[in-house]
Amino acid sequence: MSTWPQYPSLYEINTWVWLSELSLKTGTSVDLGSVPSAEWDAIAKFGFDAVWFMGVWERSPAGIAIANKNKGLLDDFRRALPDFKPEDNVGSPYCIRRYVVDEHLGGPEGLATARRELAKRGMKLLLDFVPNHVAPDHPWVSSHPEYFIRGTVEDARKDPASYIDLQGNVCACGRDPYFPAWPDVLQLNAFQPGLRQAVVETISSIAAQCDGVRCDMAMLLLNQIFERTWGSRAGQRPSTEYWDDVIRSVKKVYPDMCFIAEAYWDLEWELQQHGFDFCYDKRLYDRLGHDNAETVRLHLCADLAYQQKLLRFIENHDEPRAAATFSPTKEQAAAVTTSSLPGARLFHEGQFEGRKVRLPVFLGRRPAEPVNQALQVFYAKLLAAINAPIFRGGEWKLCECTGWPDNQSCQNLVAWSWVKDDDRRLIAVNLSDSAVQARVRVPWQEVRGENWRLIDALSDASYNRDGNEMASSGLYVELPPWSYCFFRYQLVGQGSNVSDTVPLNAA
Repeated sequence: MSTWPQYPSLYEINTWVWLSELSLKTGTSVDLGSVPSAEWDAIAKFGFDAVWFMGVWERSPAGIAIANKNKGLLDDFRRALPDFKPEDNVGSPYCIRRYVVDEHLGGPEGLATARRELAKRGMKLLLDFVPNHVAPDHPWVSSHPEYFIRGTVEDARKDPASYIDLQGNVCACGRDPYFPAWPDVLQLNAFQPGLRQAVVETISSIAAQCDGVRCDMAMLLLNQIFERTWGSRAGQRPSTEYWDDVIRSVKKVYPDMCFIAEAYWDLEWELQQHGFDFCYDKRLYDRLGHDNAETVRLHLCADLAYQQKLLRFIENHDEPRAAATFSPTKEQAAAVTTSSLPGARLFHEGQFEGRKVRLPVFLGRRPAEPVNQALQVFYAKLLAAINAPIFRGGEWKLCECTGWPDNQSCQNLVAWSWVKDDDRRLIAVNLSDSAVQARVRVPWQEVRGENWRLIDALSDASYNRDGNEMASSGLYVELPPWSYCFFRYQLVGQGSNVSDTVPLNAA
């Protein structure tokens, strides 16, 4: 397959749950090697560039046993699945026993078949890599104890929640610097030279099976963060960064391999400098959920070189479901925003149907939920609208929005444009619960002297506008709360009937 597009569209699937439901739907046992062609076709119709099969690696029996004794986890399981039974806990996909595709999911052969089916339909395959920790029964525990943060028998006695004694070999449980340890995983030592080489070999084996990796909690492996978390237990701080060493080595053999970082704590730029192609844009997610439009606009004022390597989303397996977080109209406004910005765009299986239950990743089954048909129709239109070359590699610019001395509702409007060859798009979103009136200045001086038809891809409405006005005072836009317009520009020539305003029902 060709290289990744500049701005890919990604689809996350909880592999175990998805296959379980396909098995119920078809009445036969379905794994990655036997997914019906119609299911691959249904995914392809969305226009995704890649599918992220979350959780394909071999899960840990030891981790399952630990989780089934954890009251907090059990309470969370029952919150999501009121009729939870112990066998529903199939193990955390981030408590990995081996980087071998779980036989329950079809094993390596099943994954290879799935990759071929995706490739036939123009889609790439994305898988997980967990750099910070492994399961207590991972082979390295016995074969390479030096790869782990070590403790003493006394540590295990005094702090059994943070250290595990495995027949006299005491290892620290995995953690980040701000929360208690995770009881079902063991902490790898990012400063250990042998580990870094072993990681290169591990990711290289993954790269032979897919087109990209999503690296769990990638910022934990940065030297400054790891040293802050583990201090002297980690040993001497290396002269090089973990991700520089790993990504550079893997890309020598697999130059088109895409590296995506789950990243927080405003470390996205730093991780980009160490080789990541995309990093989670958690800040945009938080601002869309809790802040005002001006904070979103300021976020979008960042250098384009930075924004091009961000991954935008309004839900994934770690976050609450969008339908449970946002009102219906706010979700649509947020989805239009995240899916039409530069960078990668991530969508989550179940998002389009309006699922509200955030499923713990341990569970192999989820509750039935009604389909939100109106939301489904909206996402079908949105995905069709962004399924165009302009949104995969066009030129993006933030647009200026202005108002009047007695009306500053323009502060609640955020707008941007795309151009690629003769294709022009303008998106404006009202990120507030009040109506807005504003002028949006398009950055294209070449629209002067012509009349243009603005066709809204999400409402099927269209309007004729004068290019001189749009390039000077700006396009007049009036939108209800949490509304938007998604315009494609079409030249209509001289003499067209040109009206003055975009009415309230533009979106």
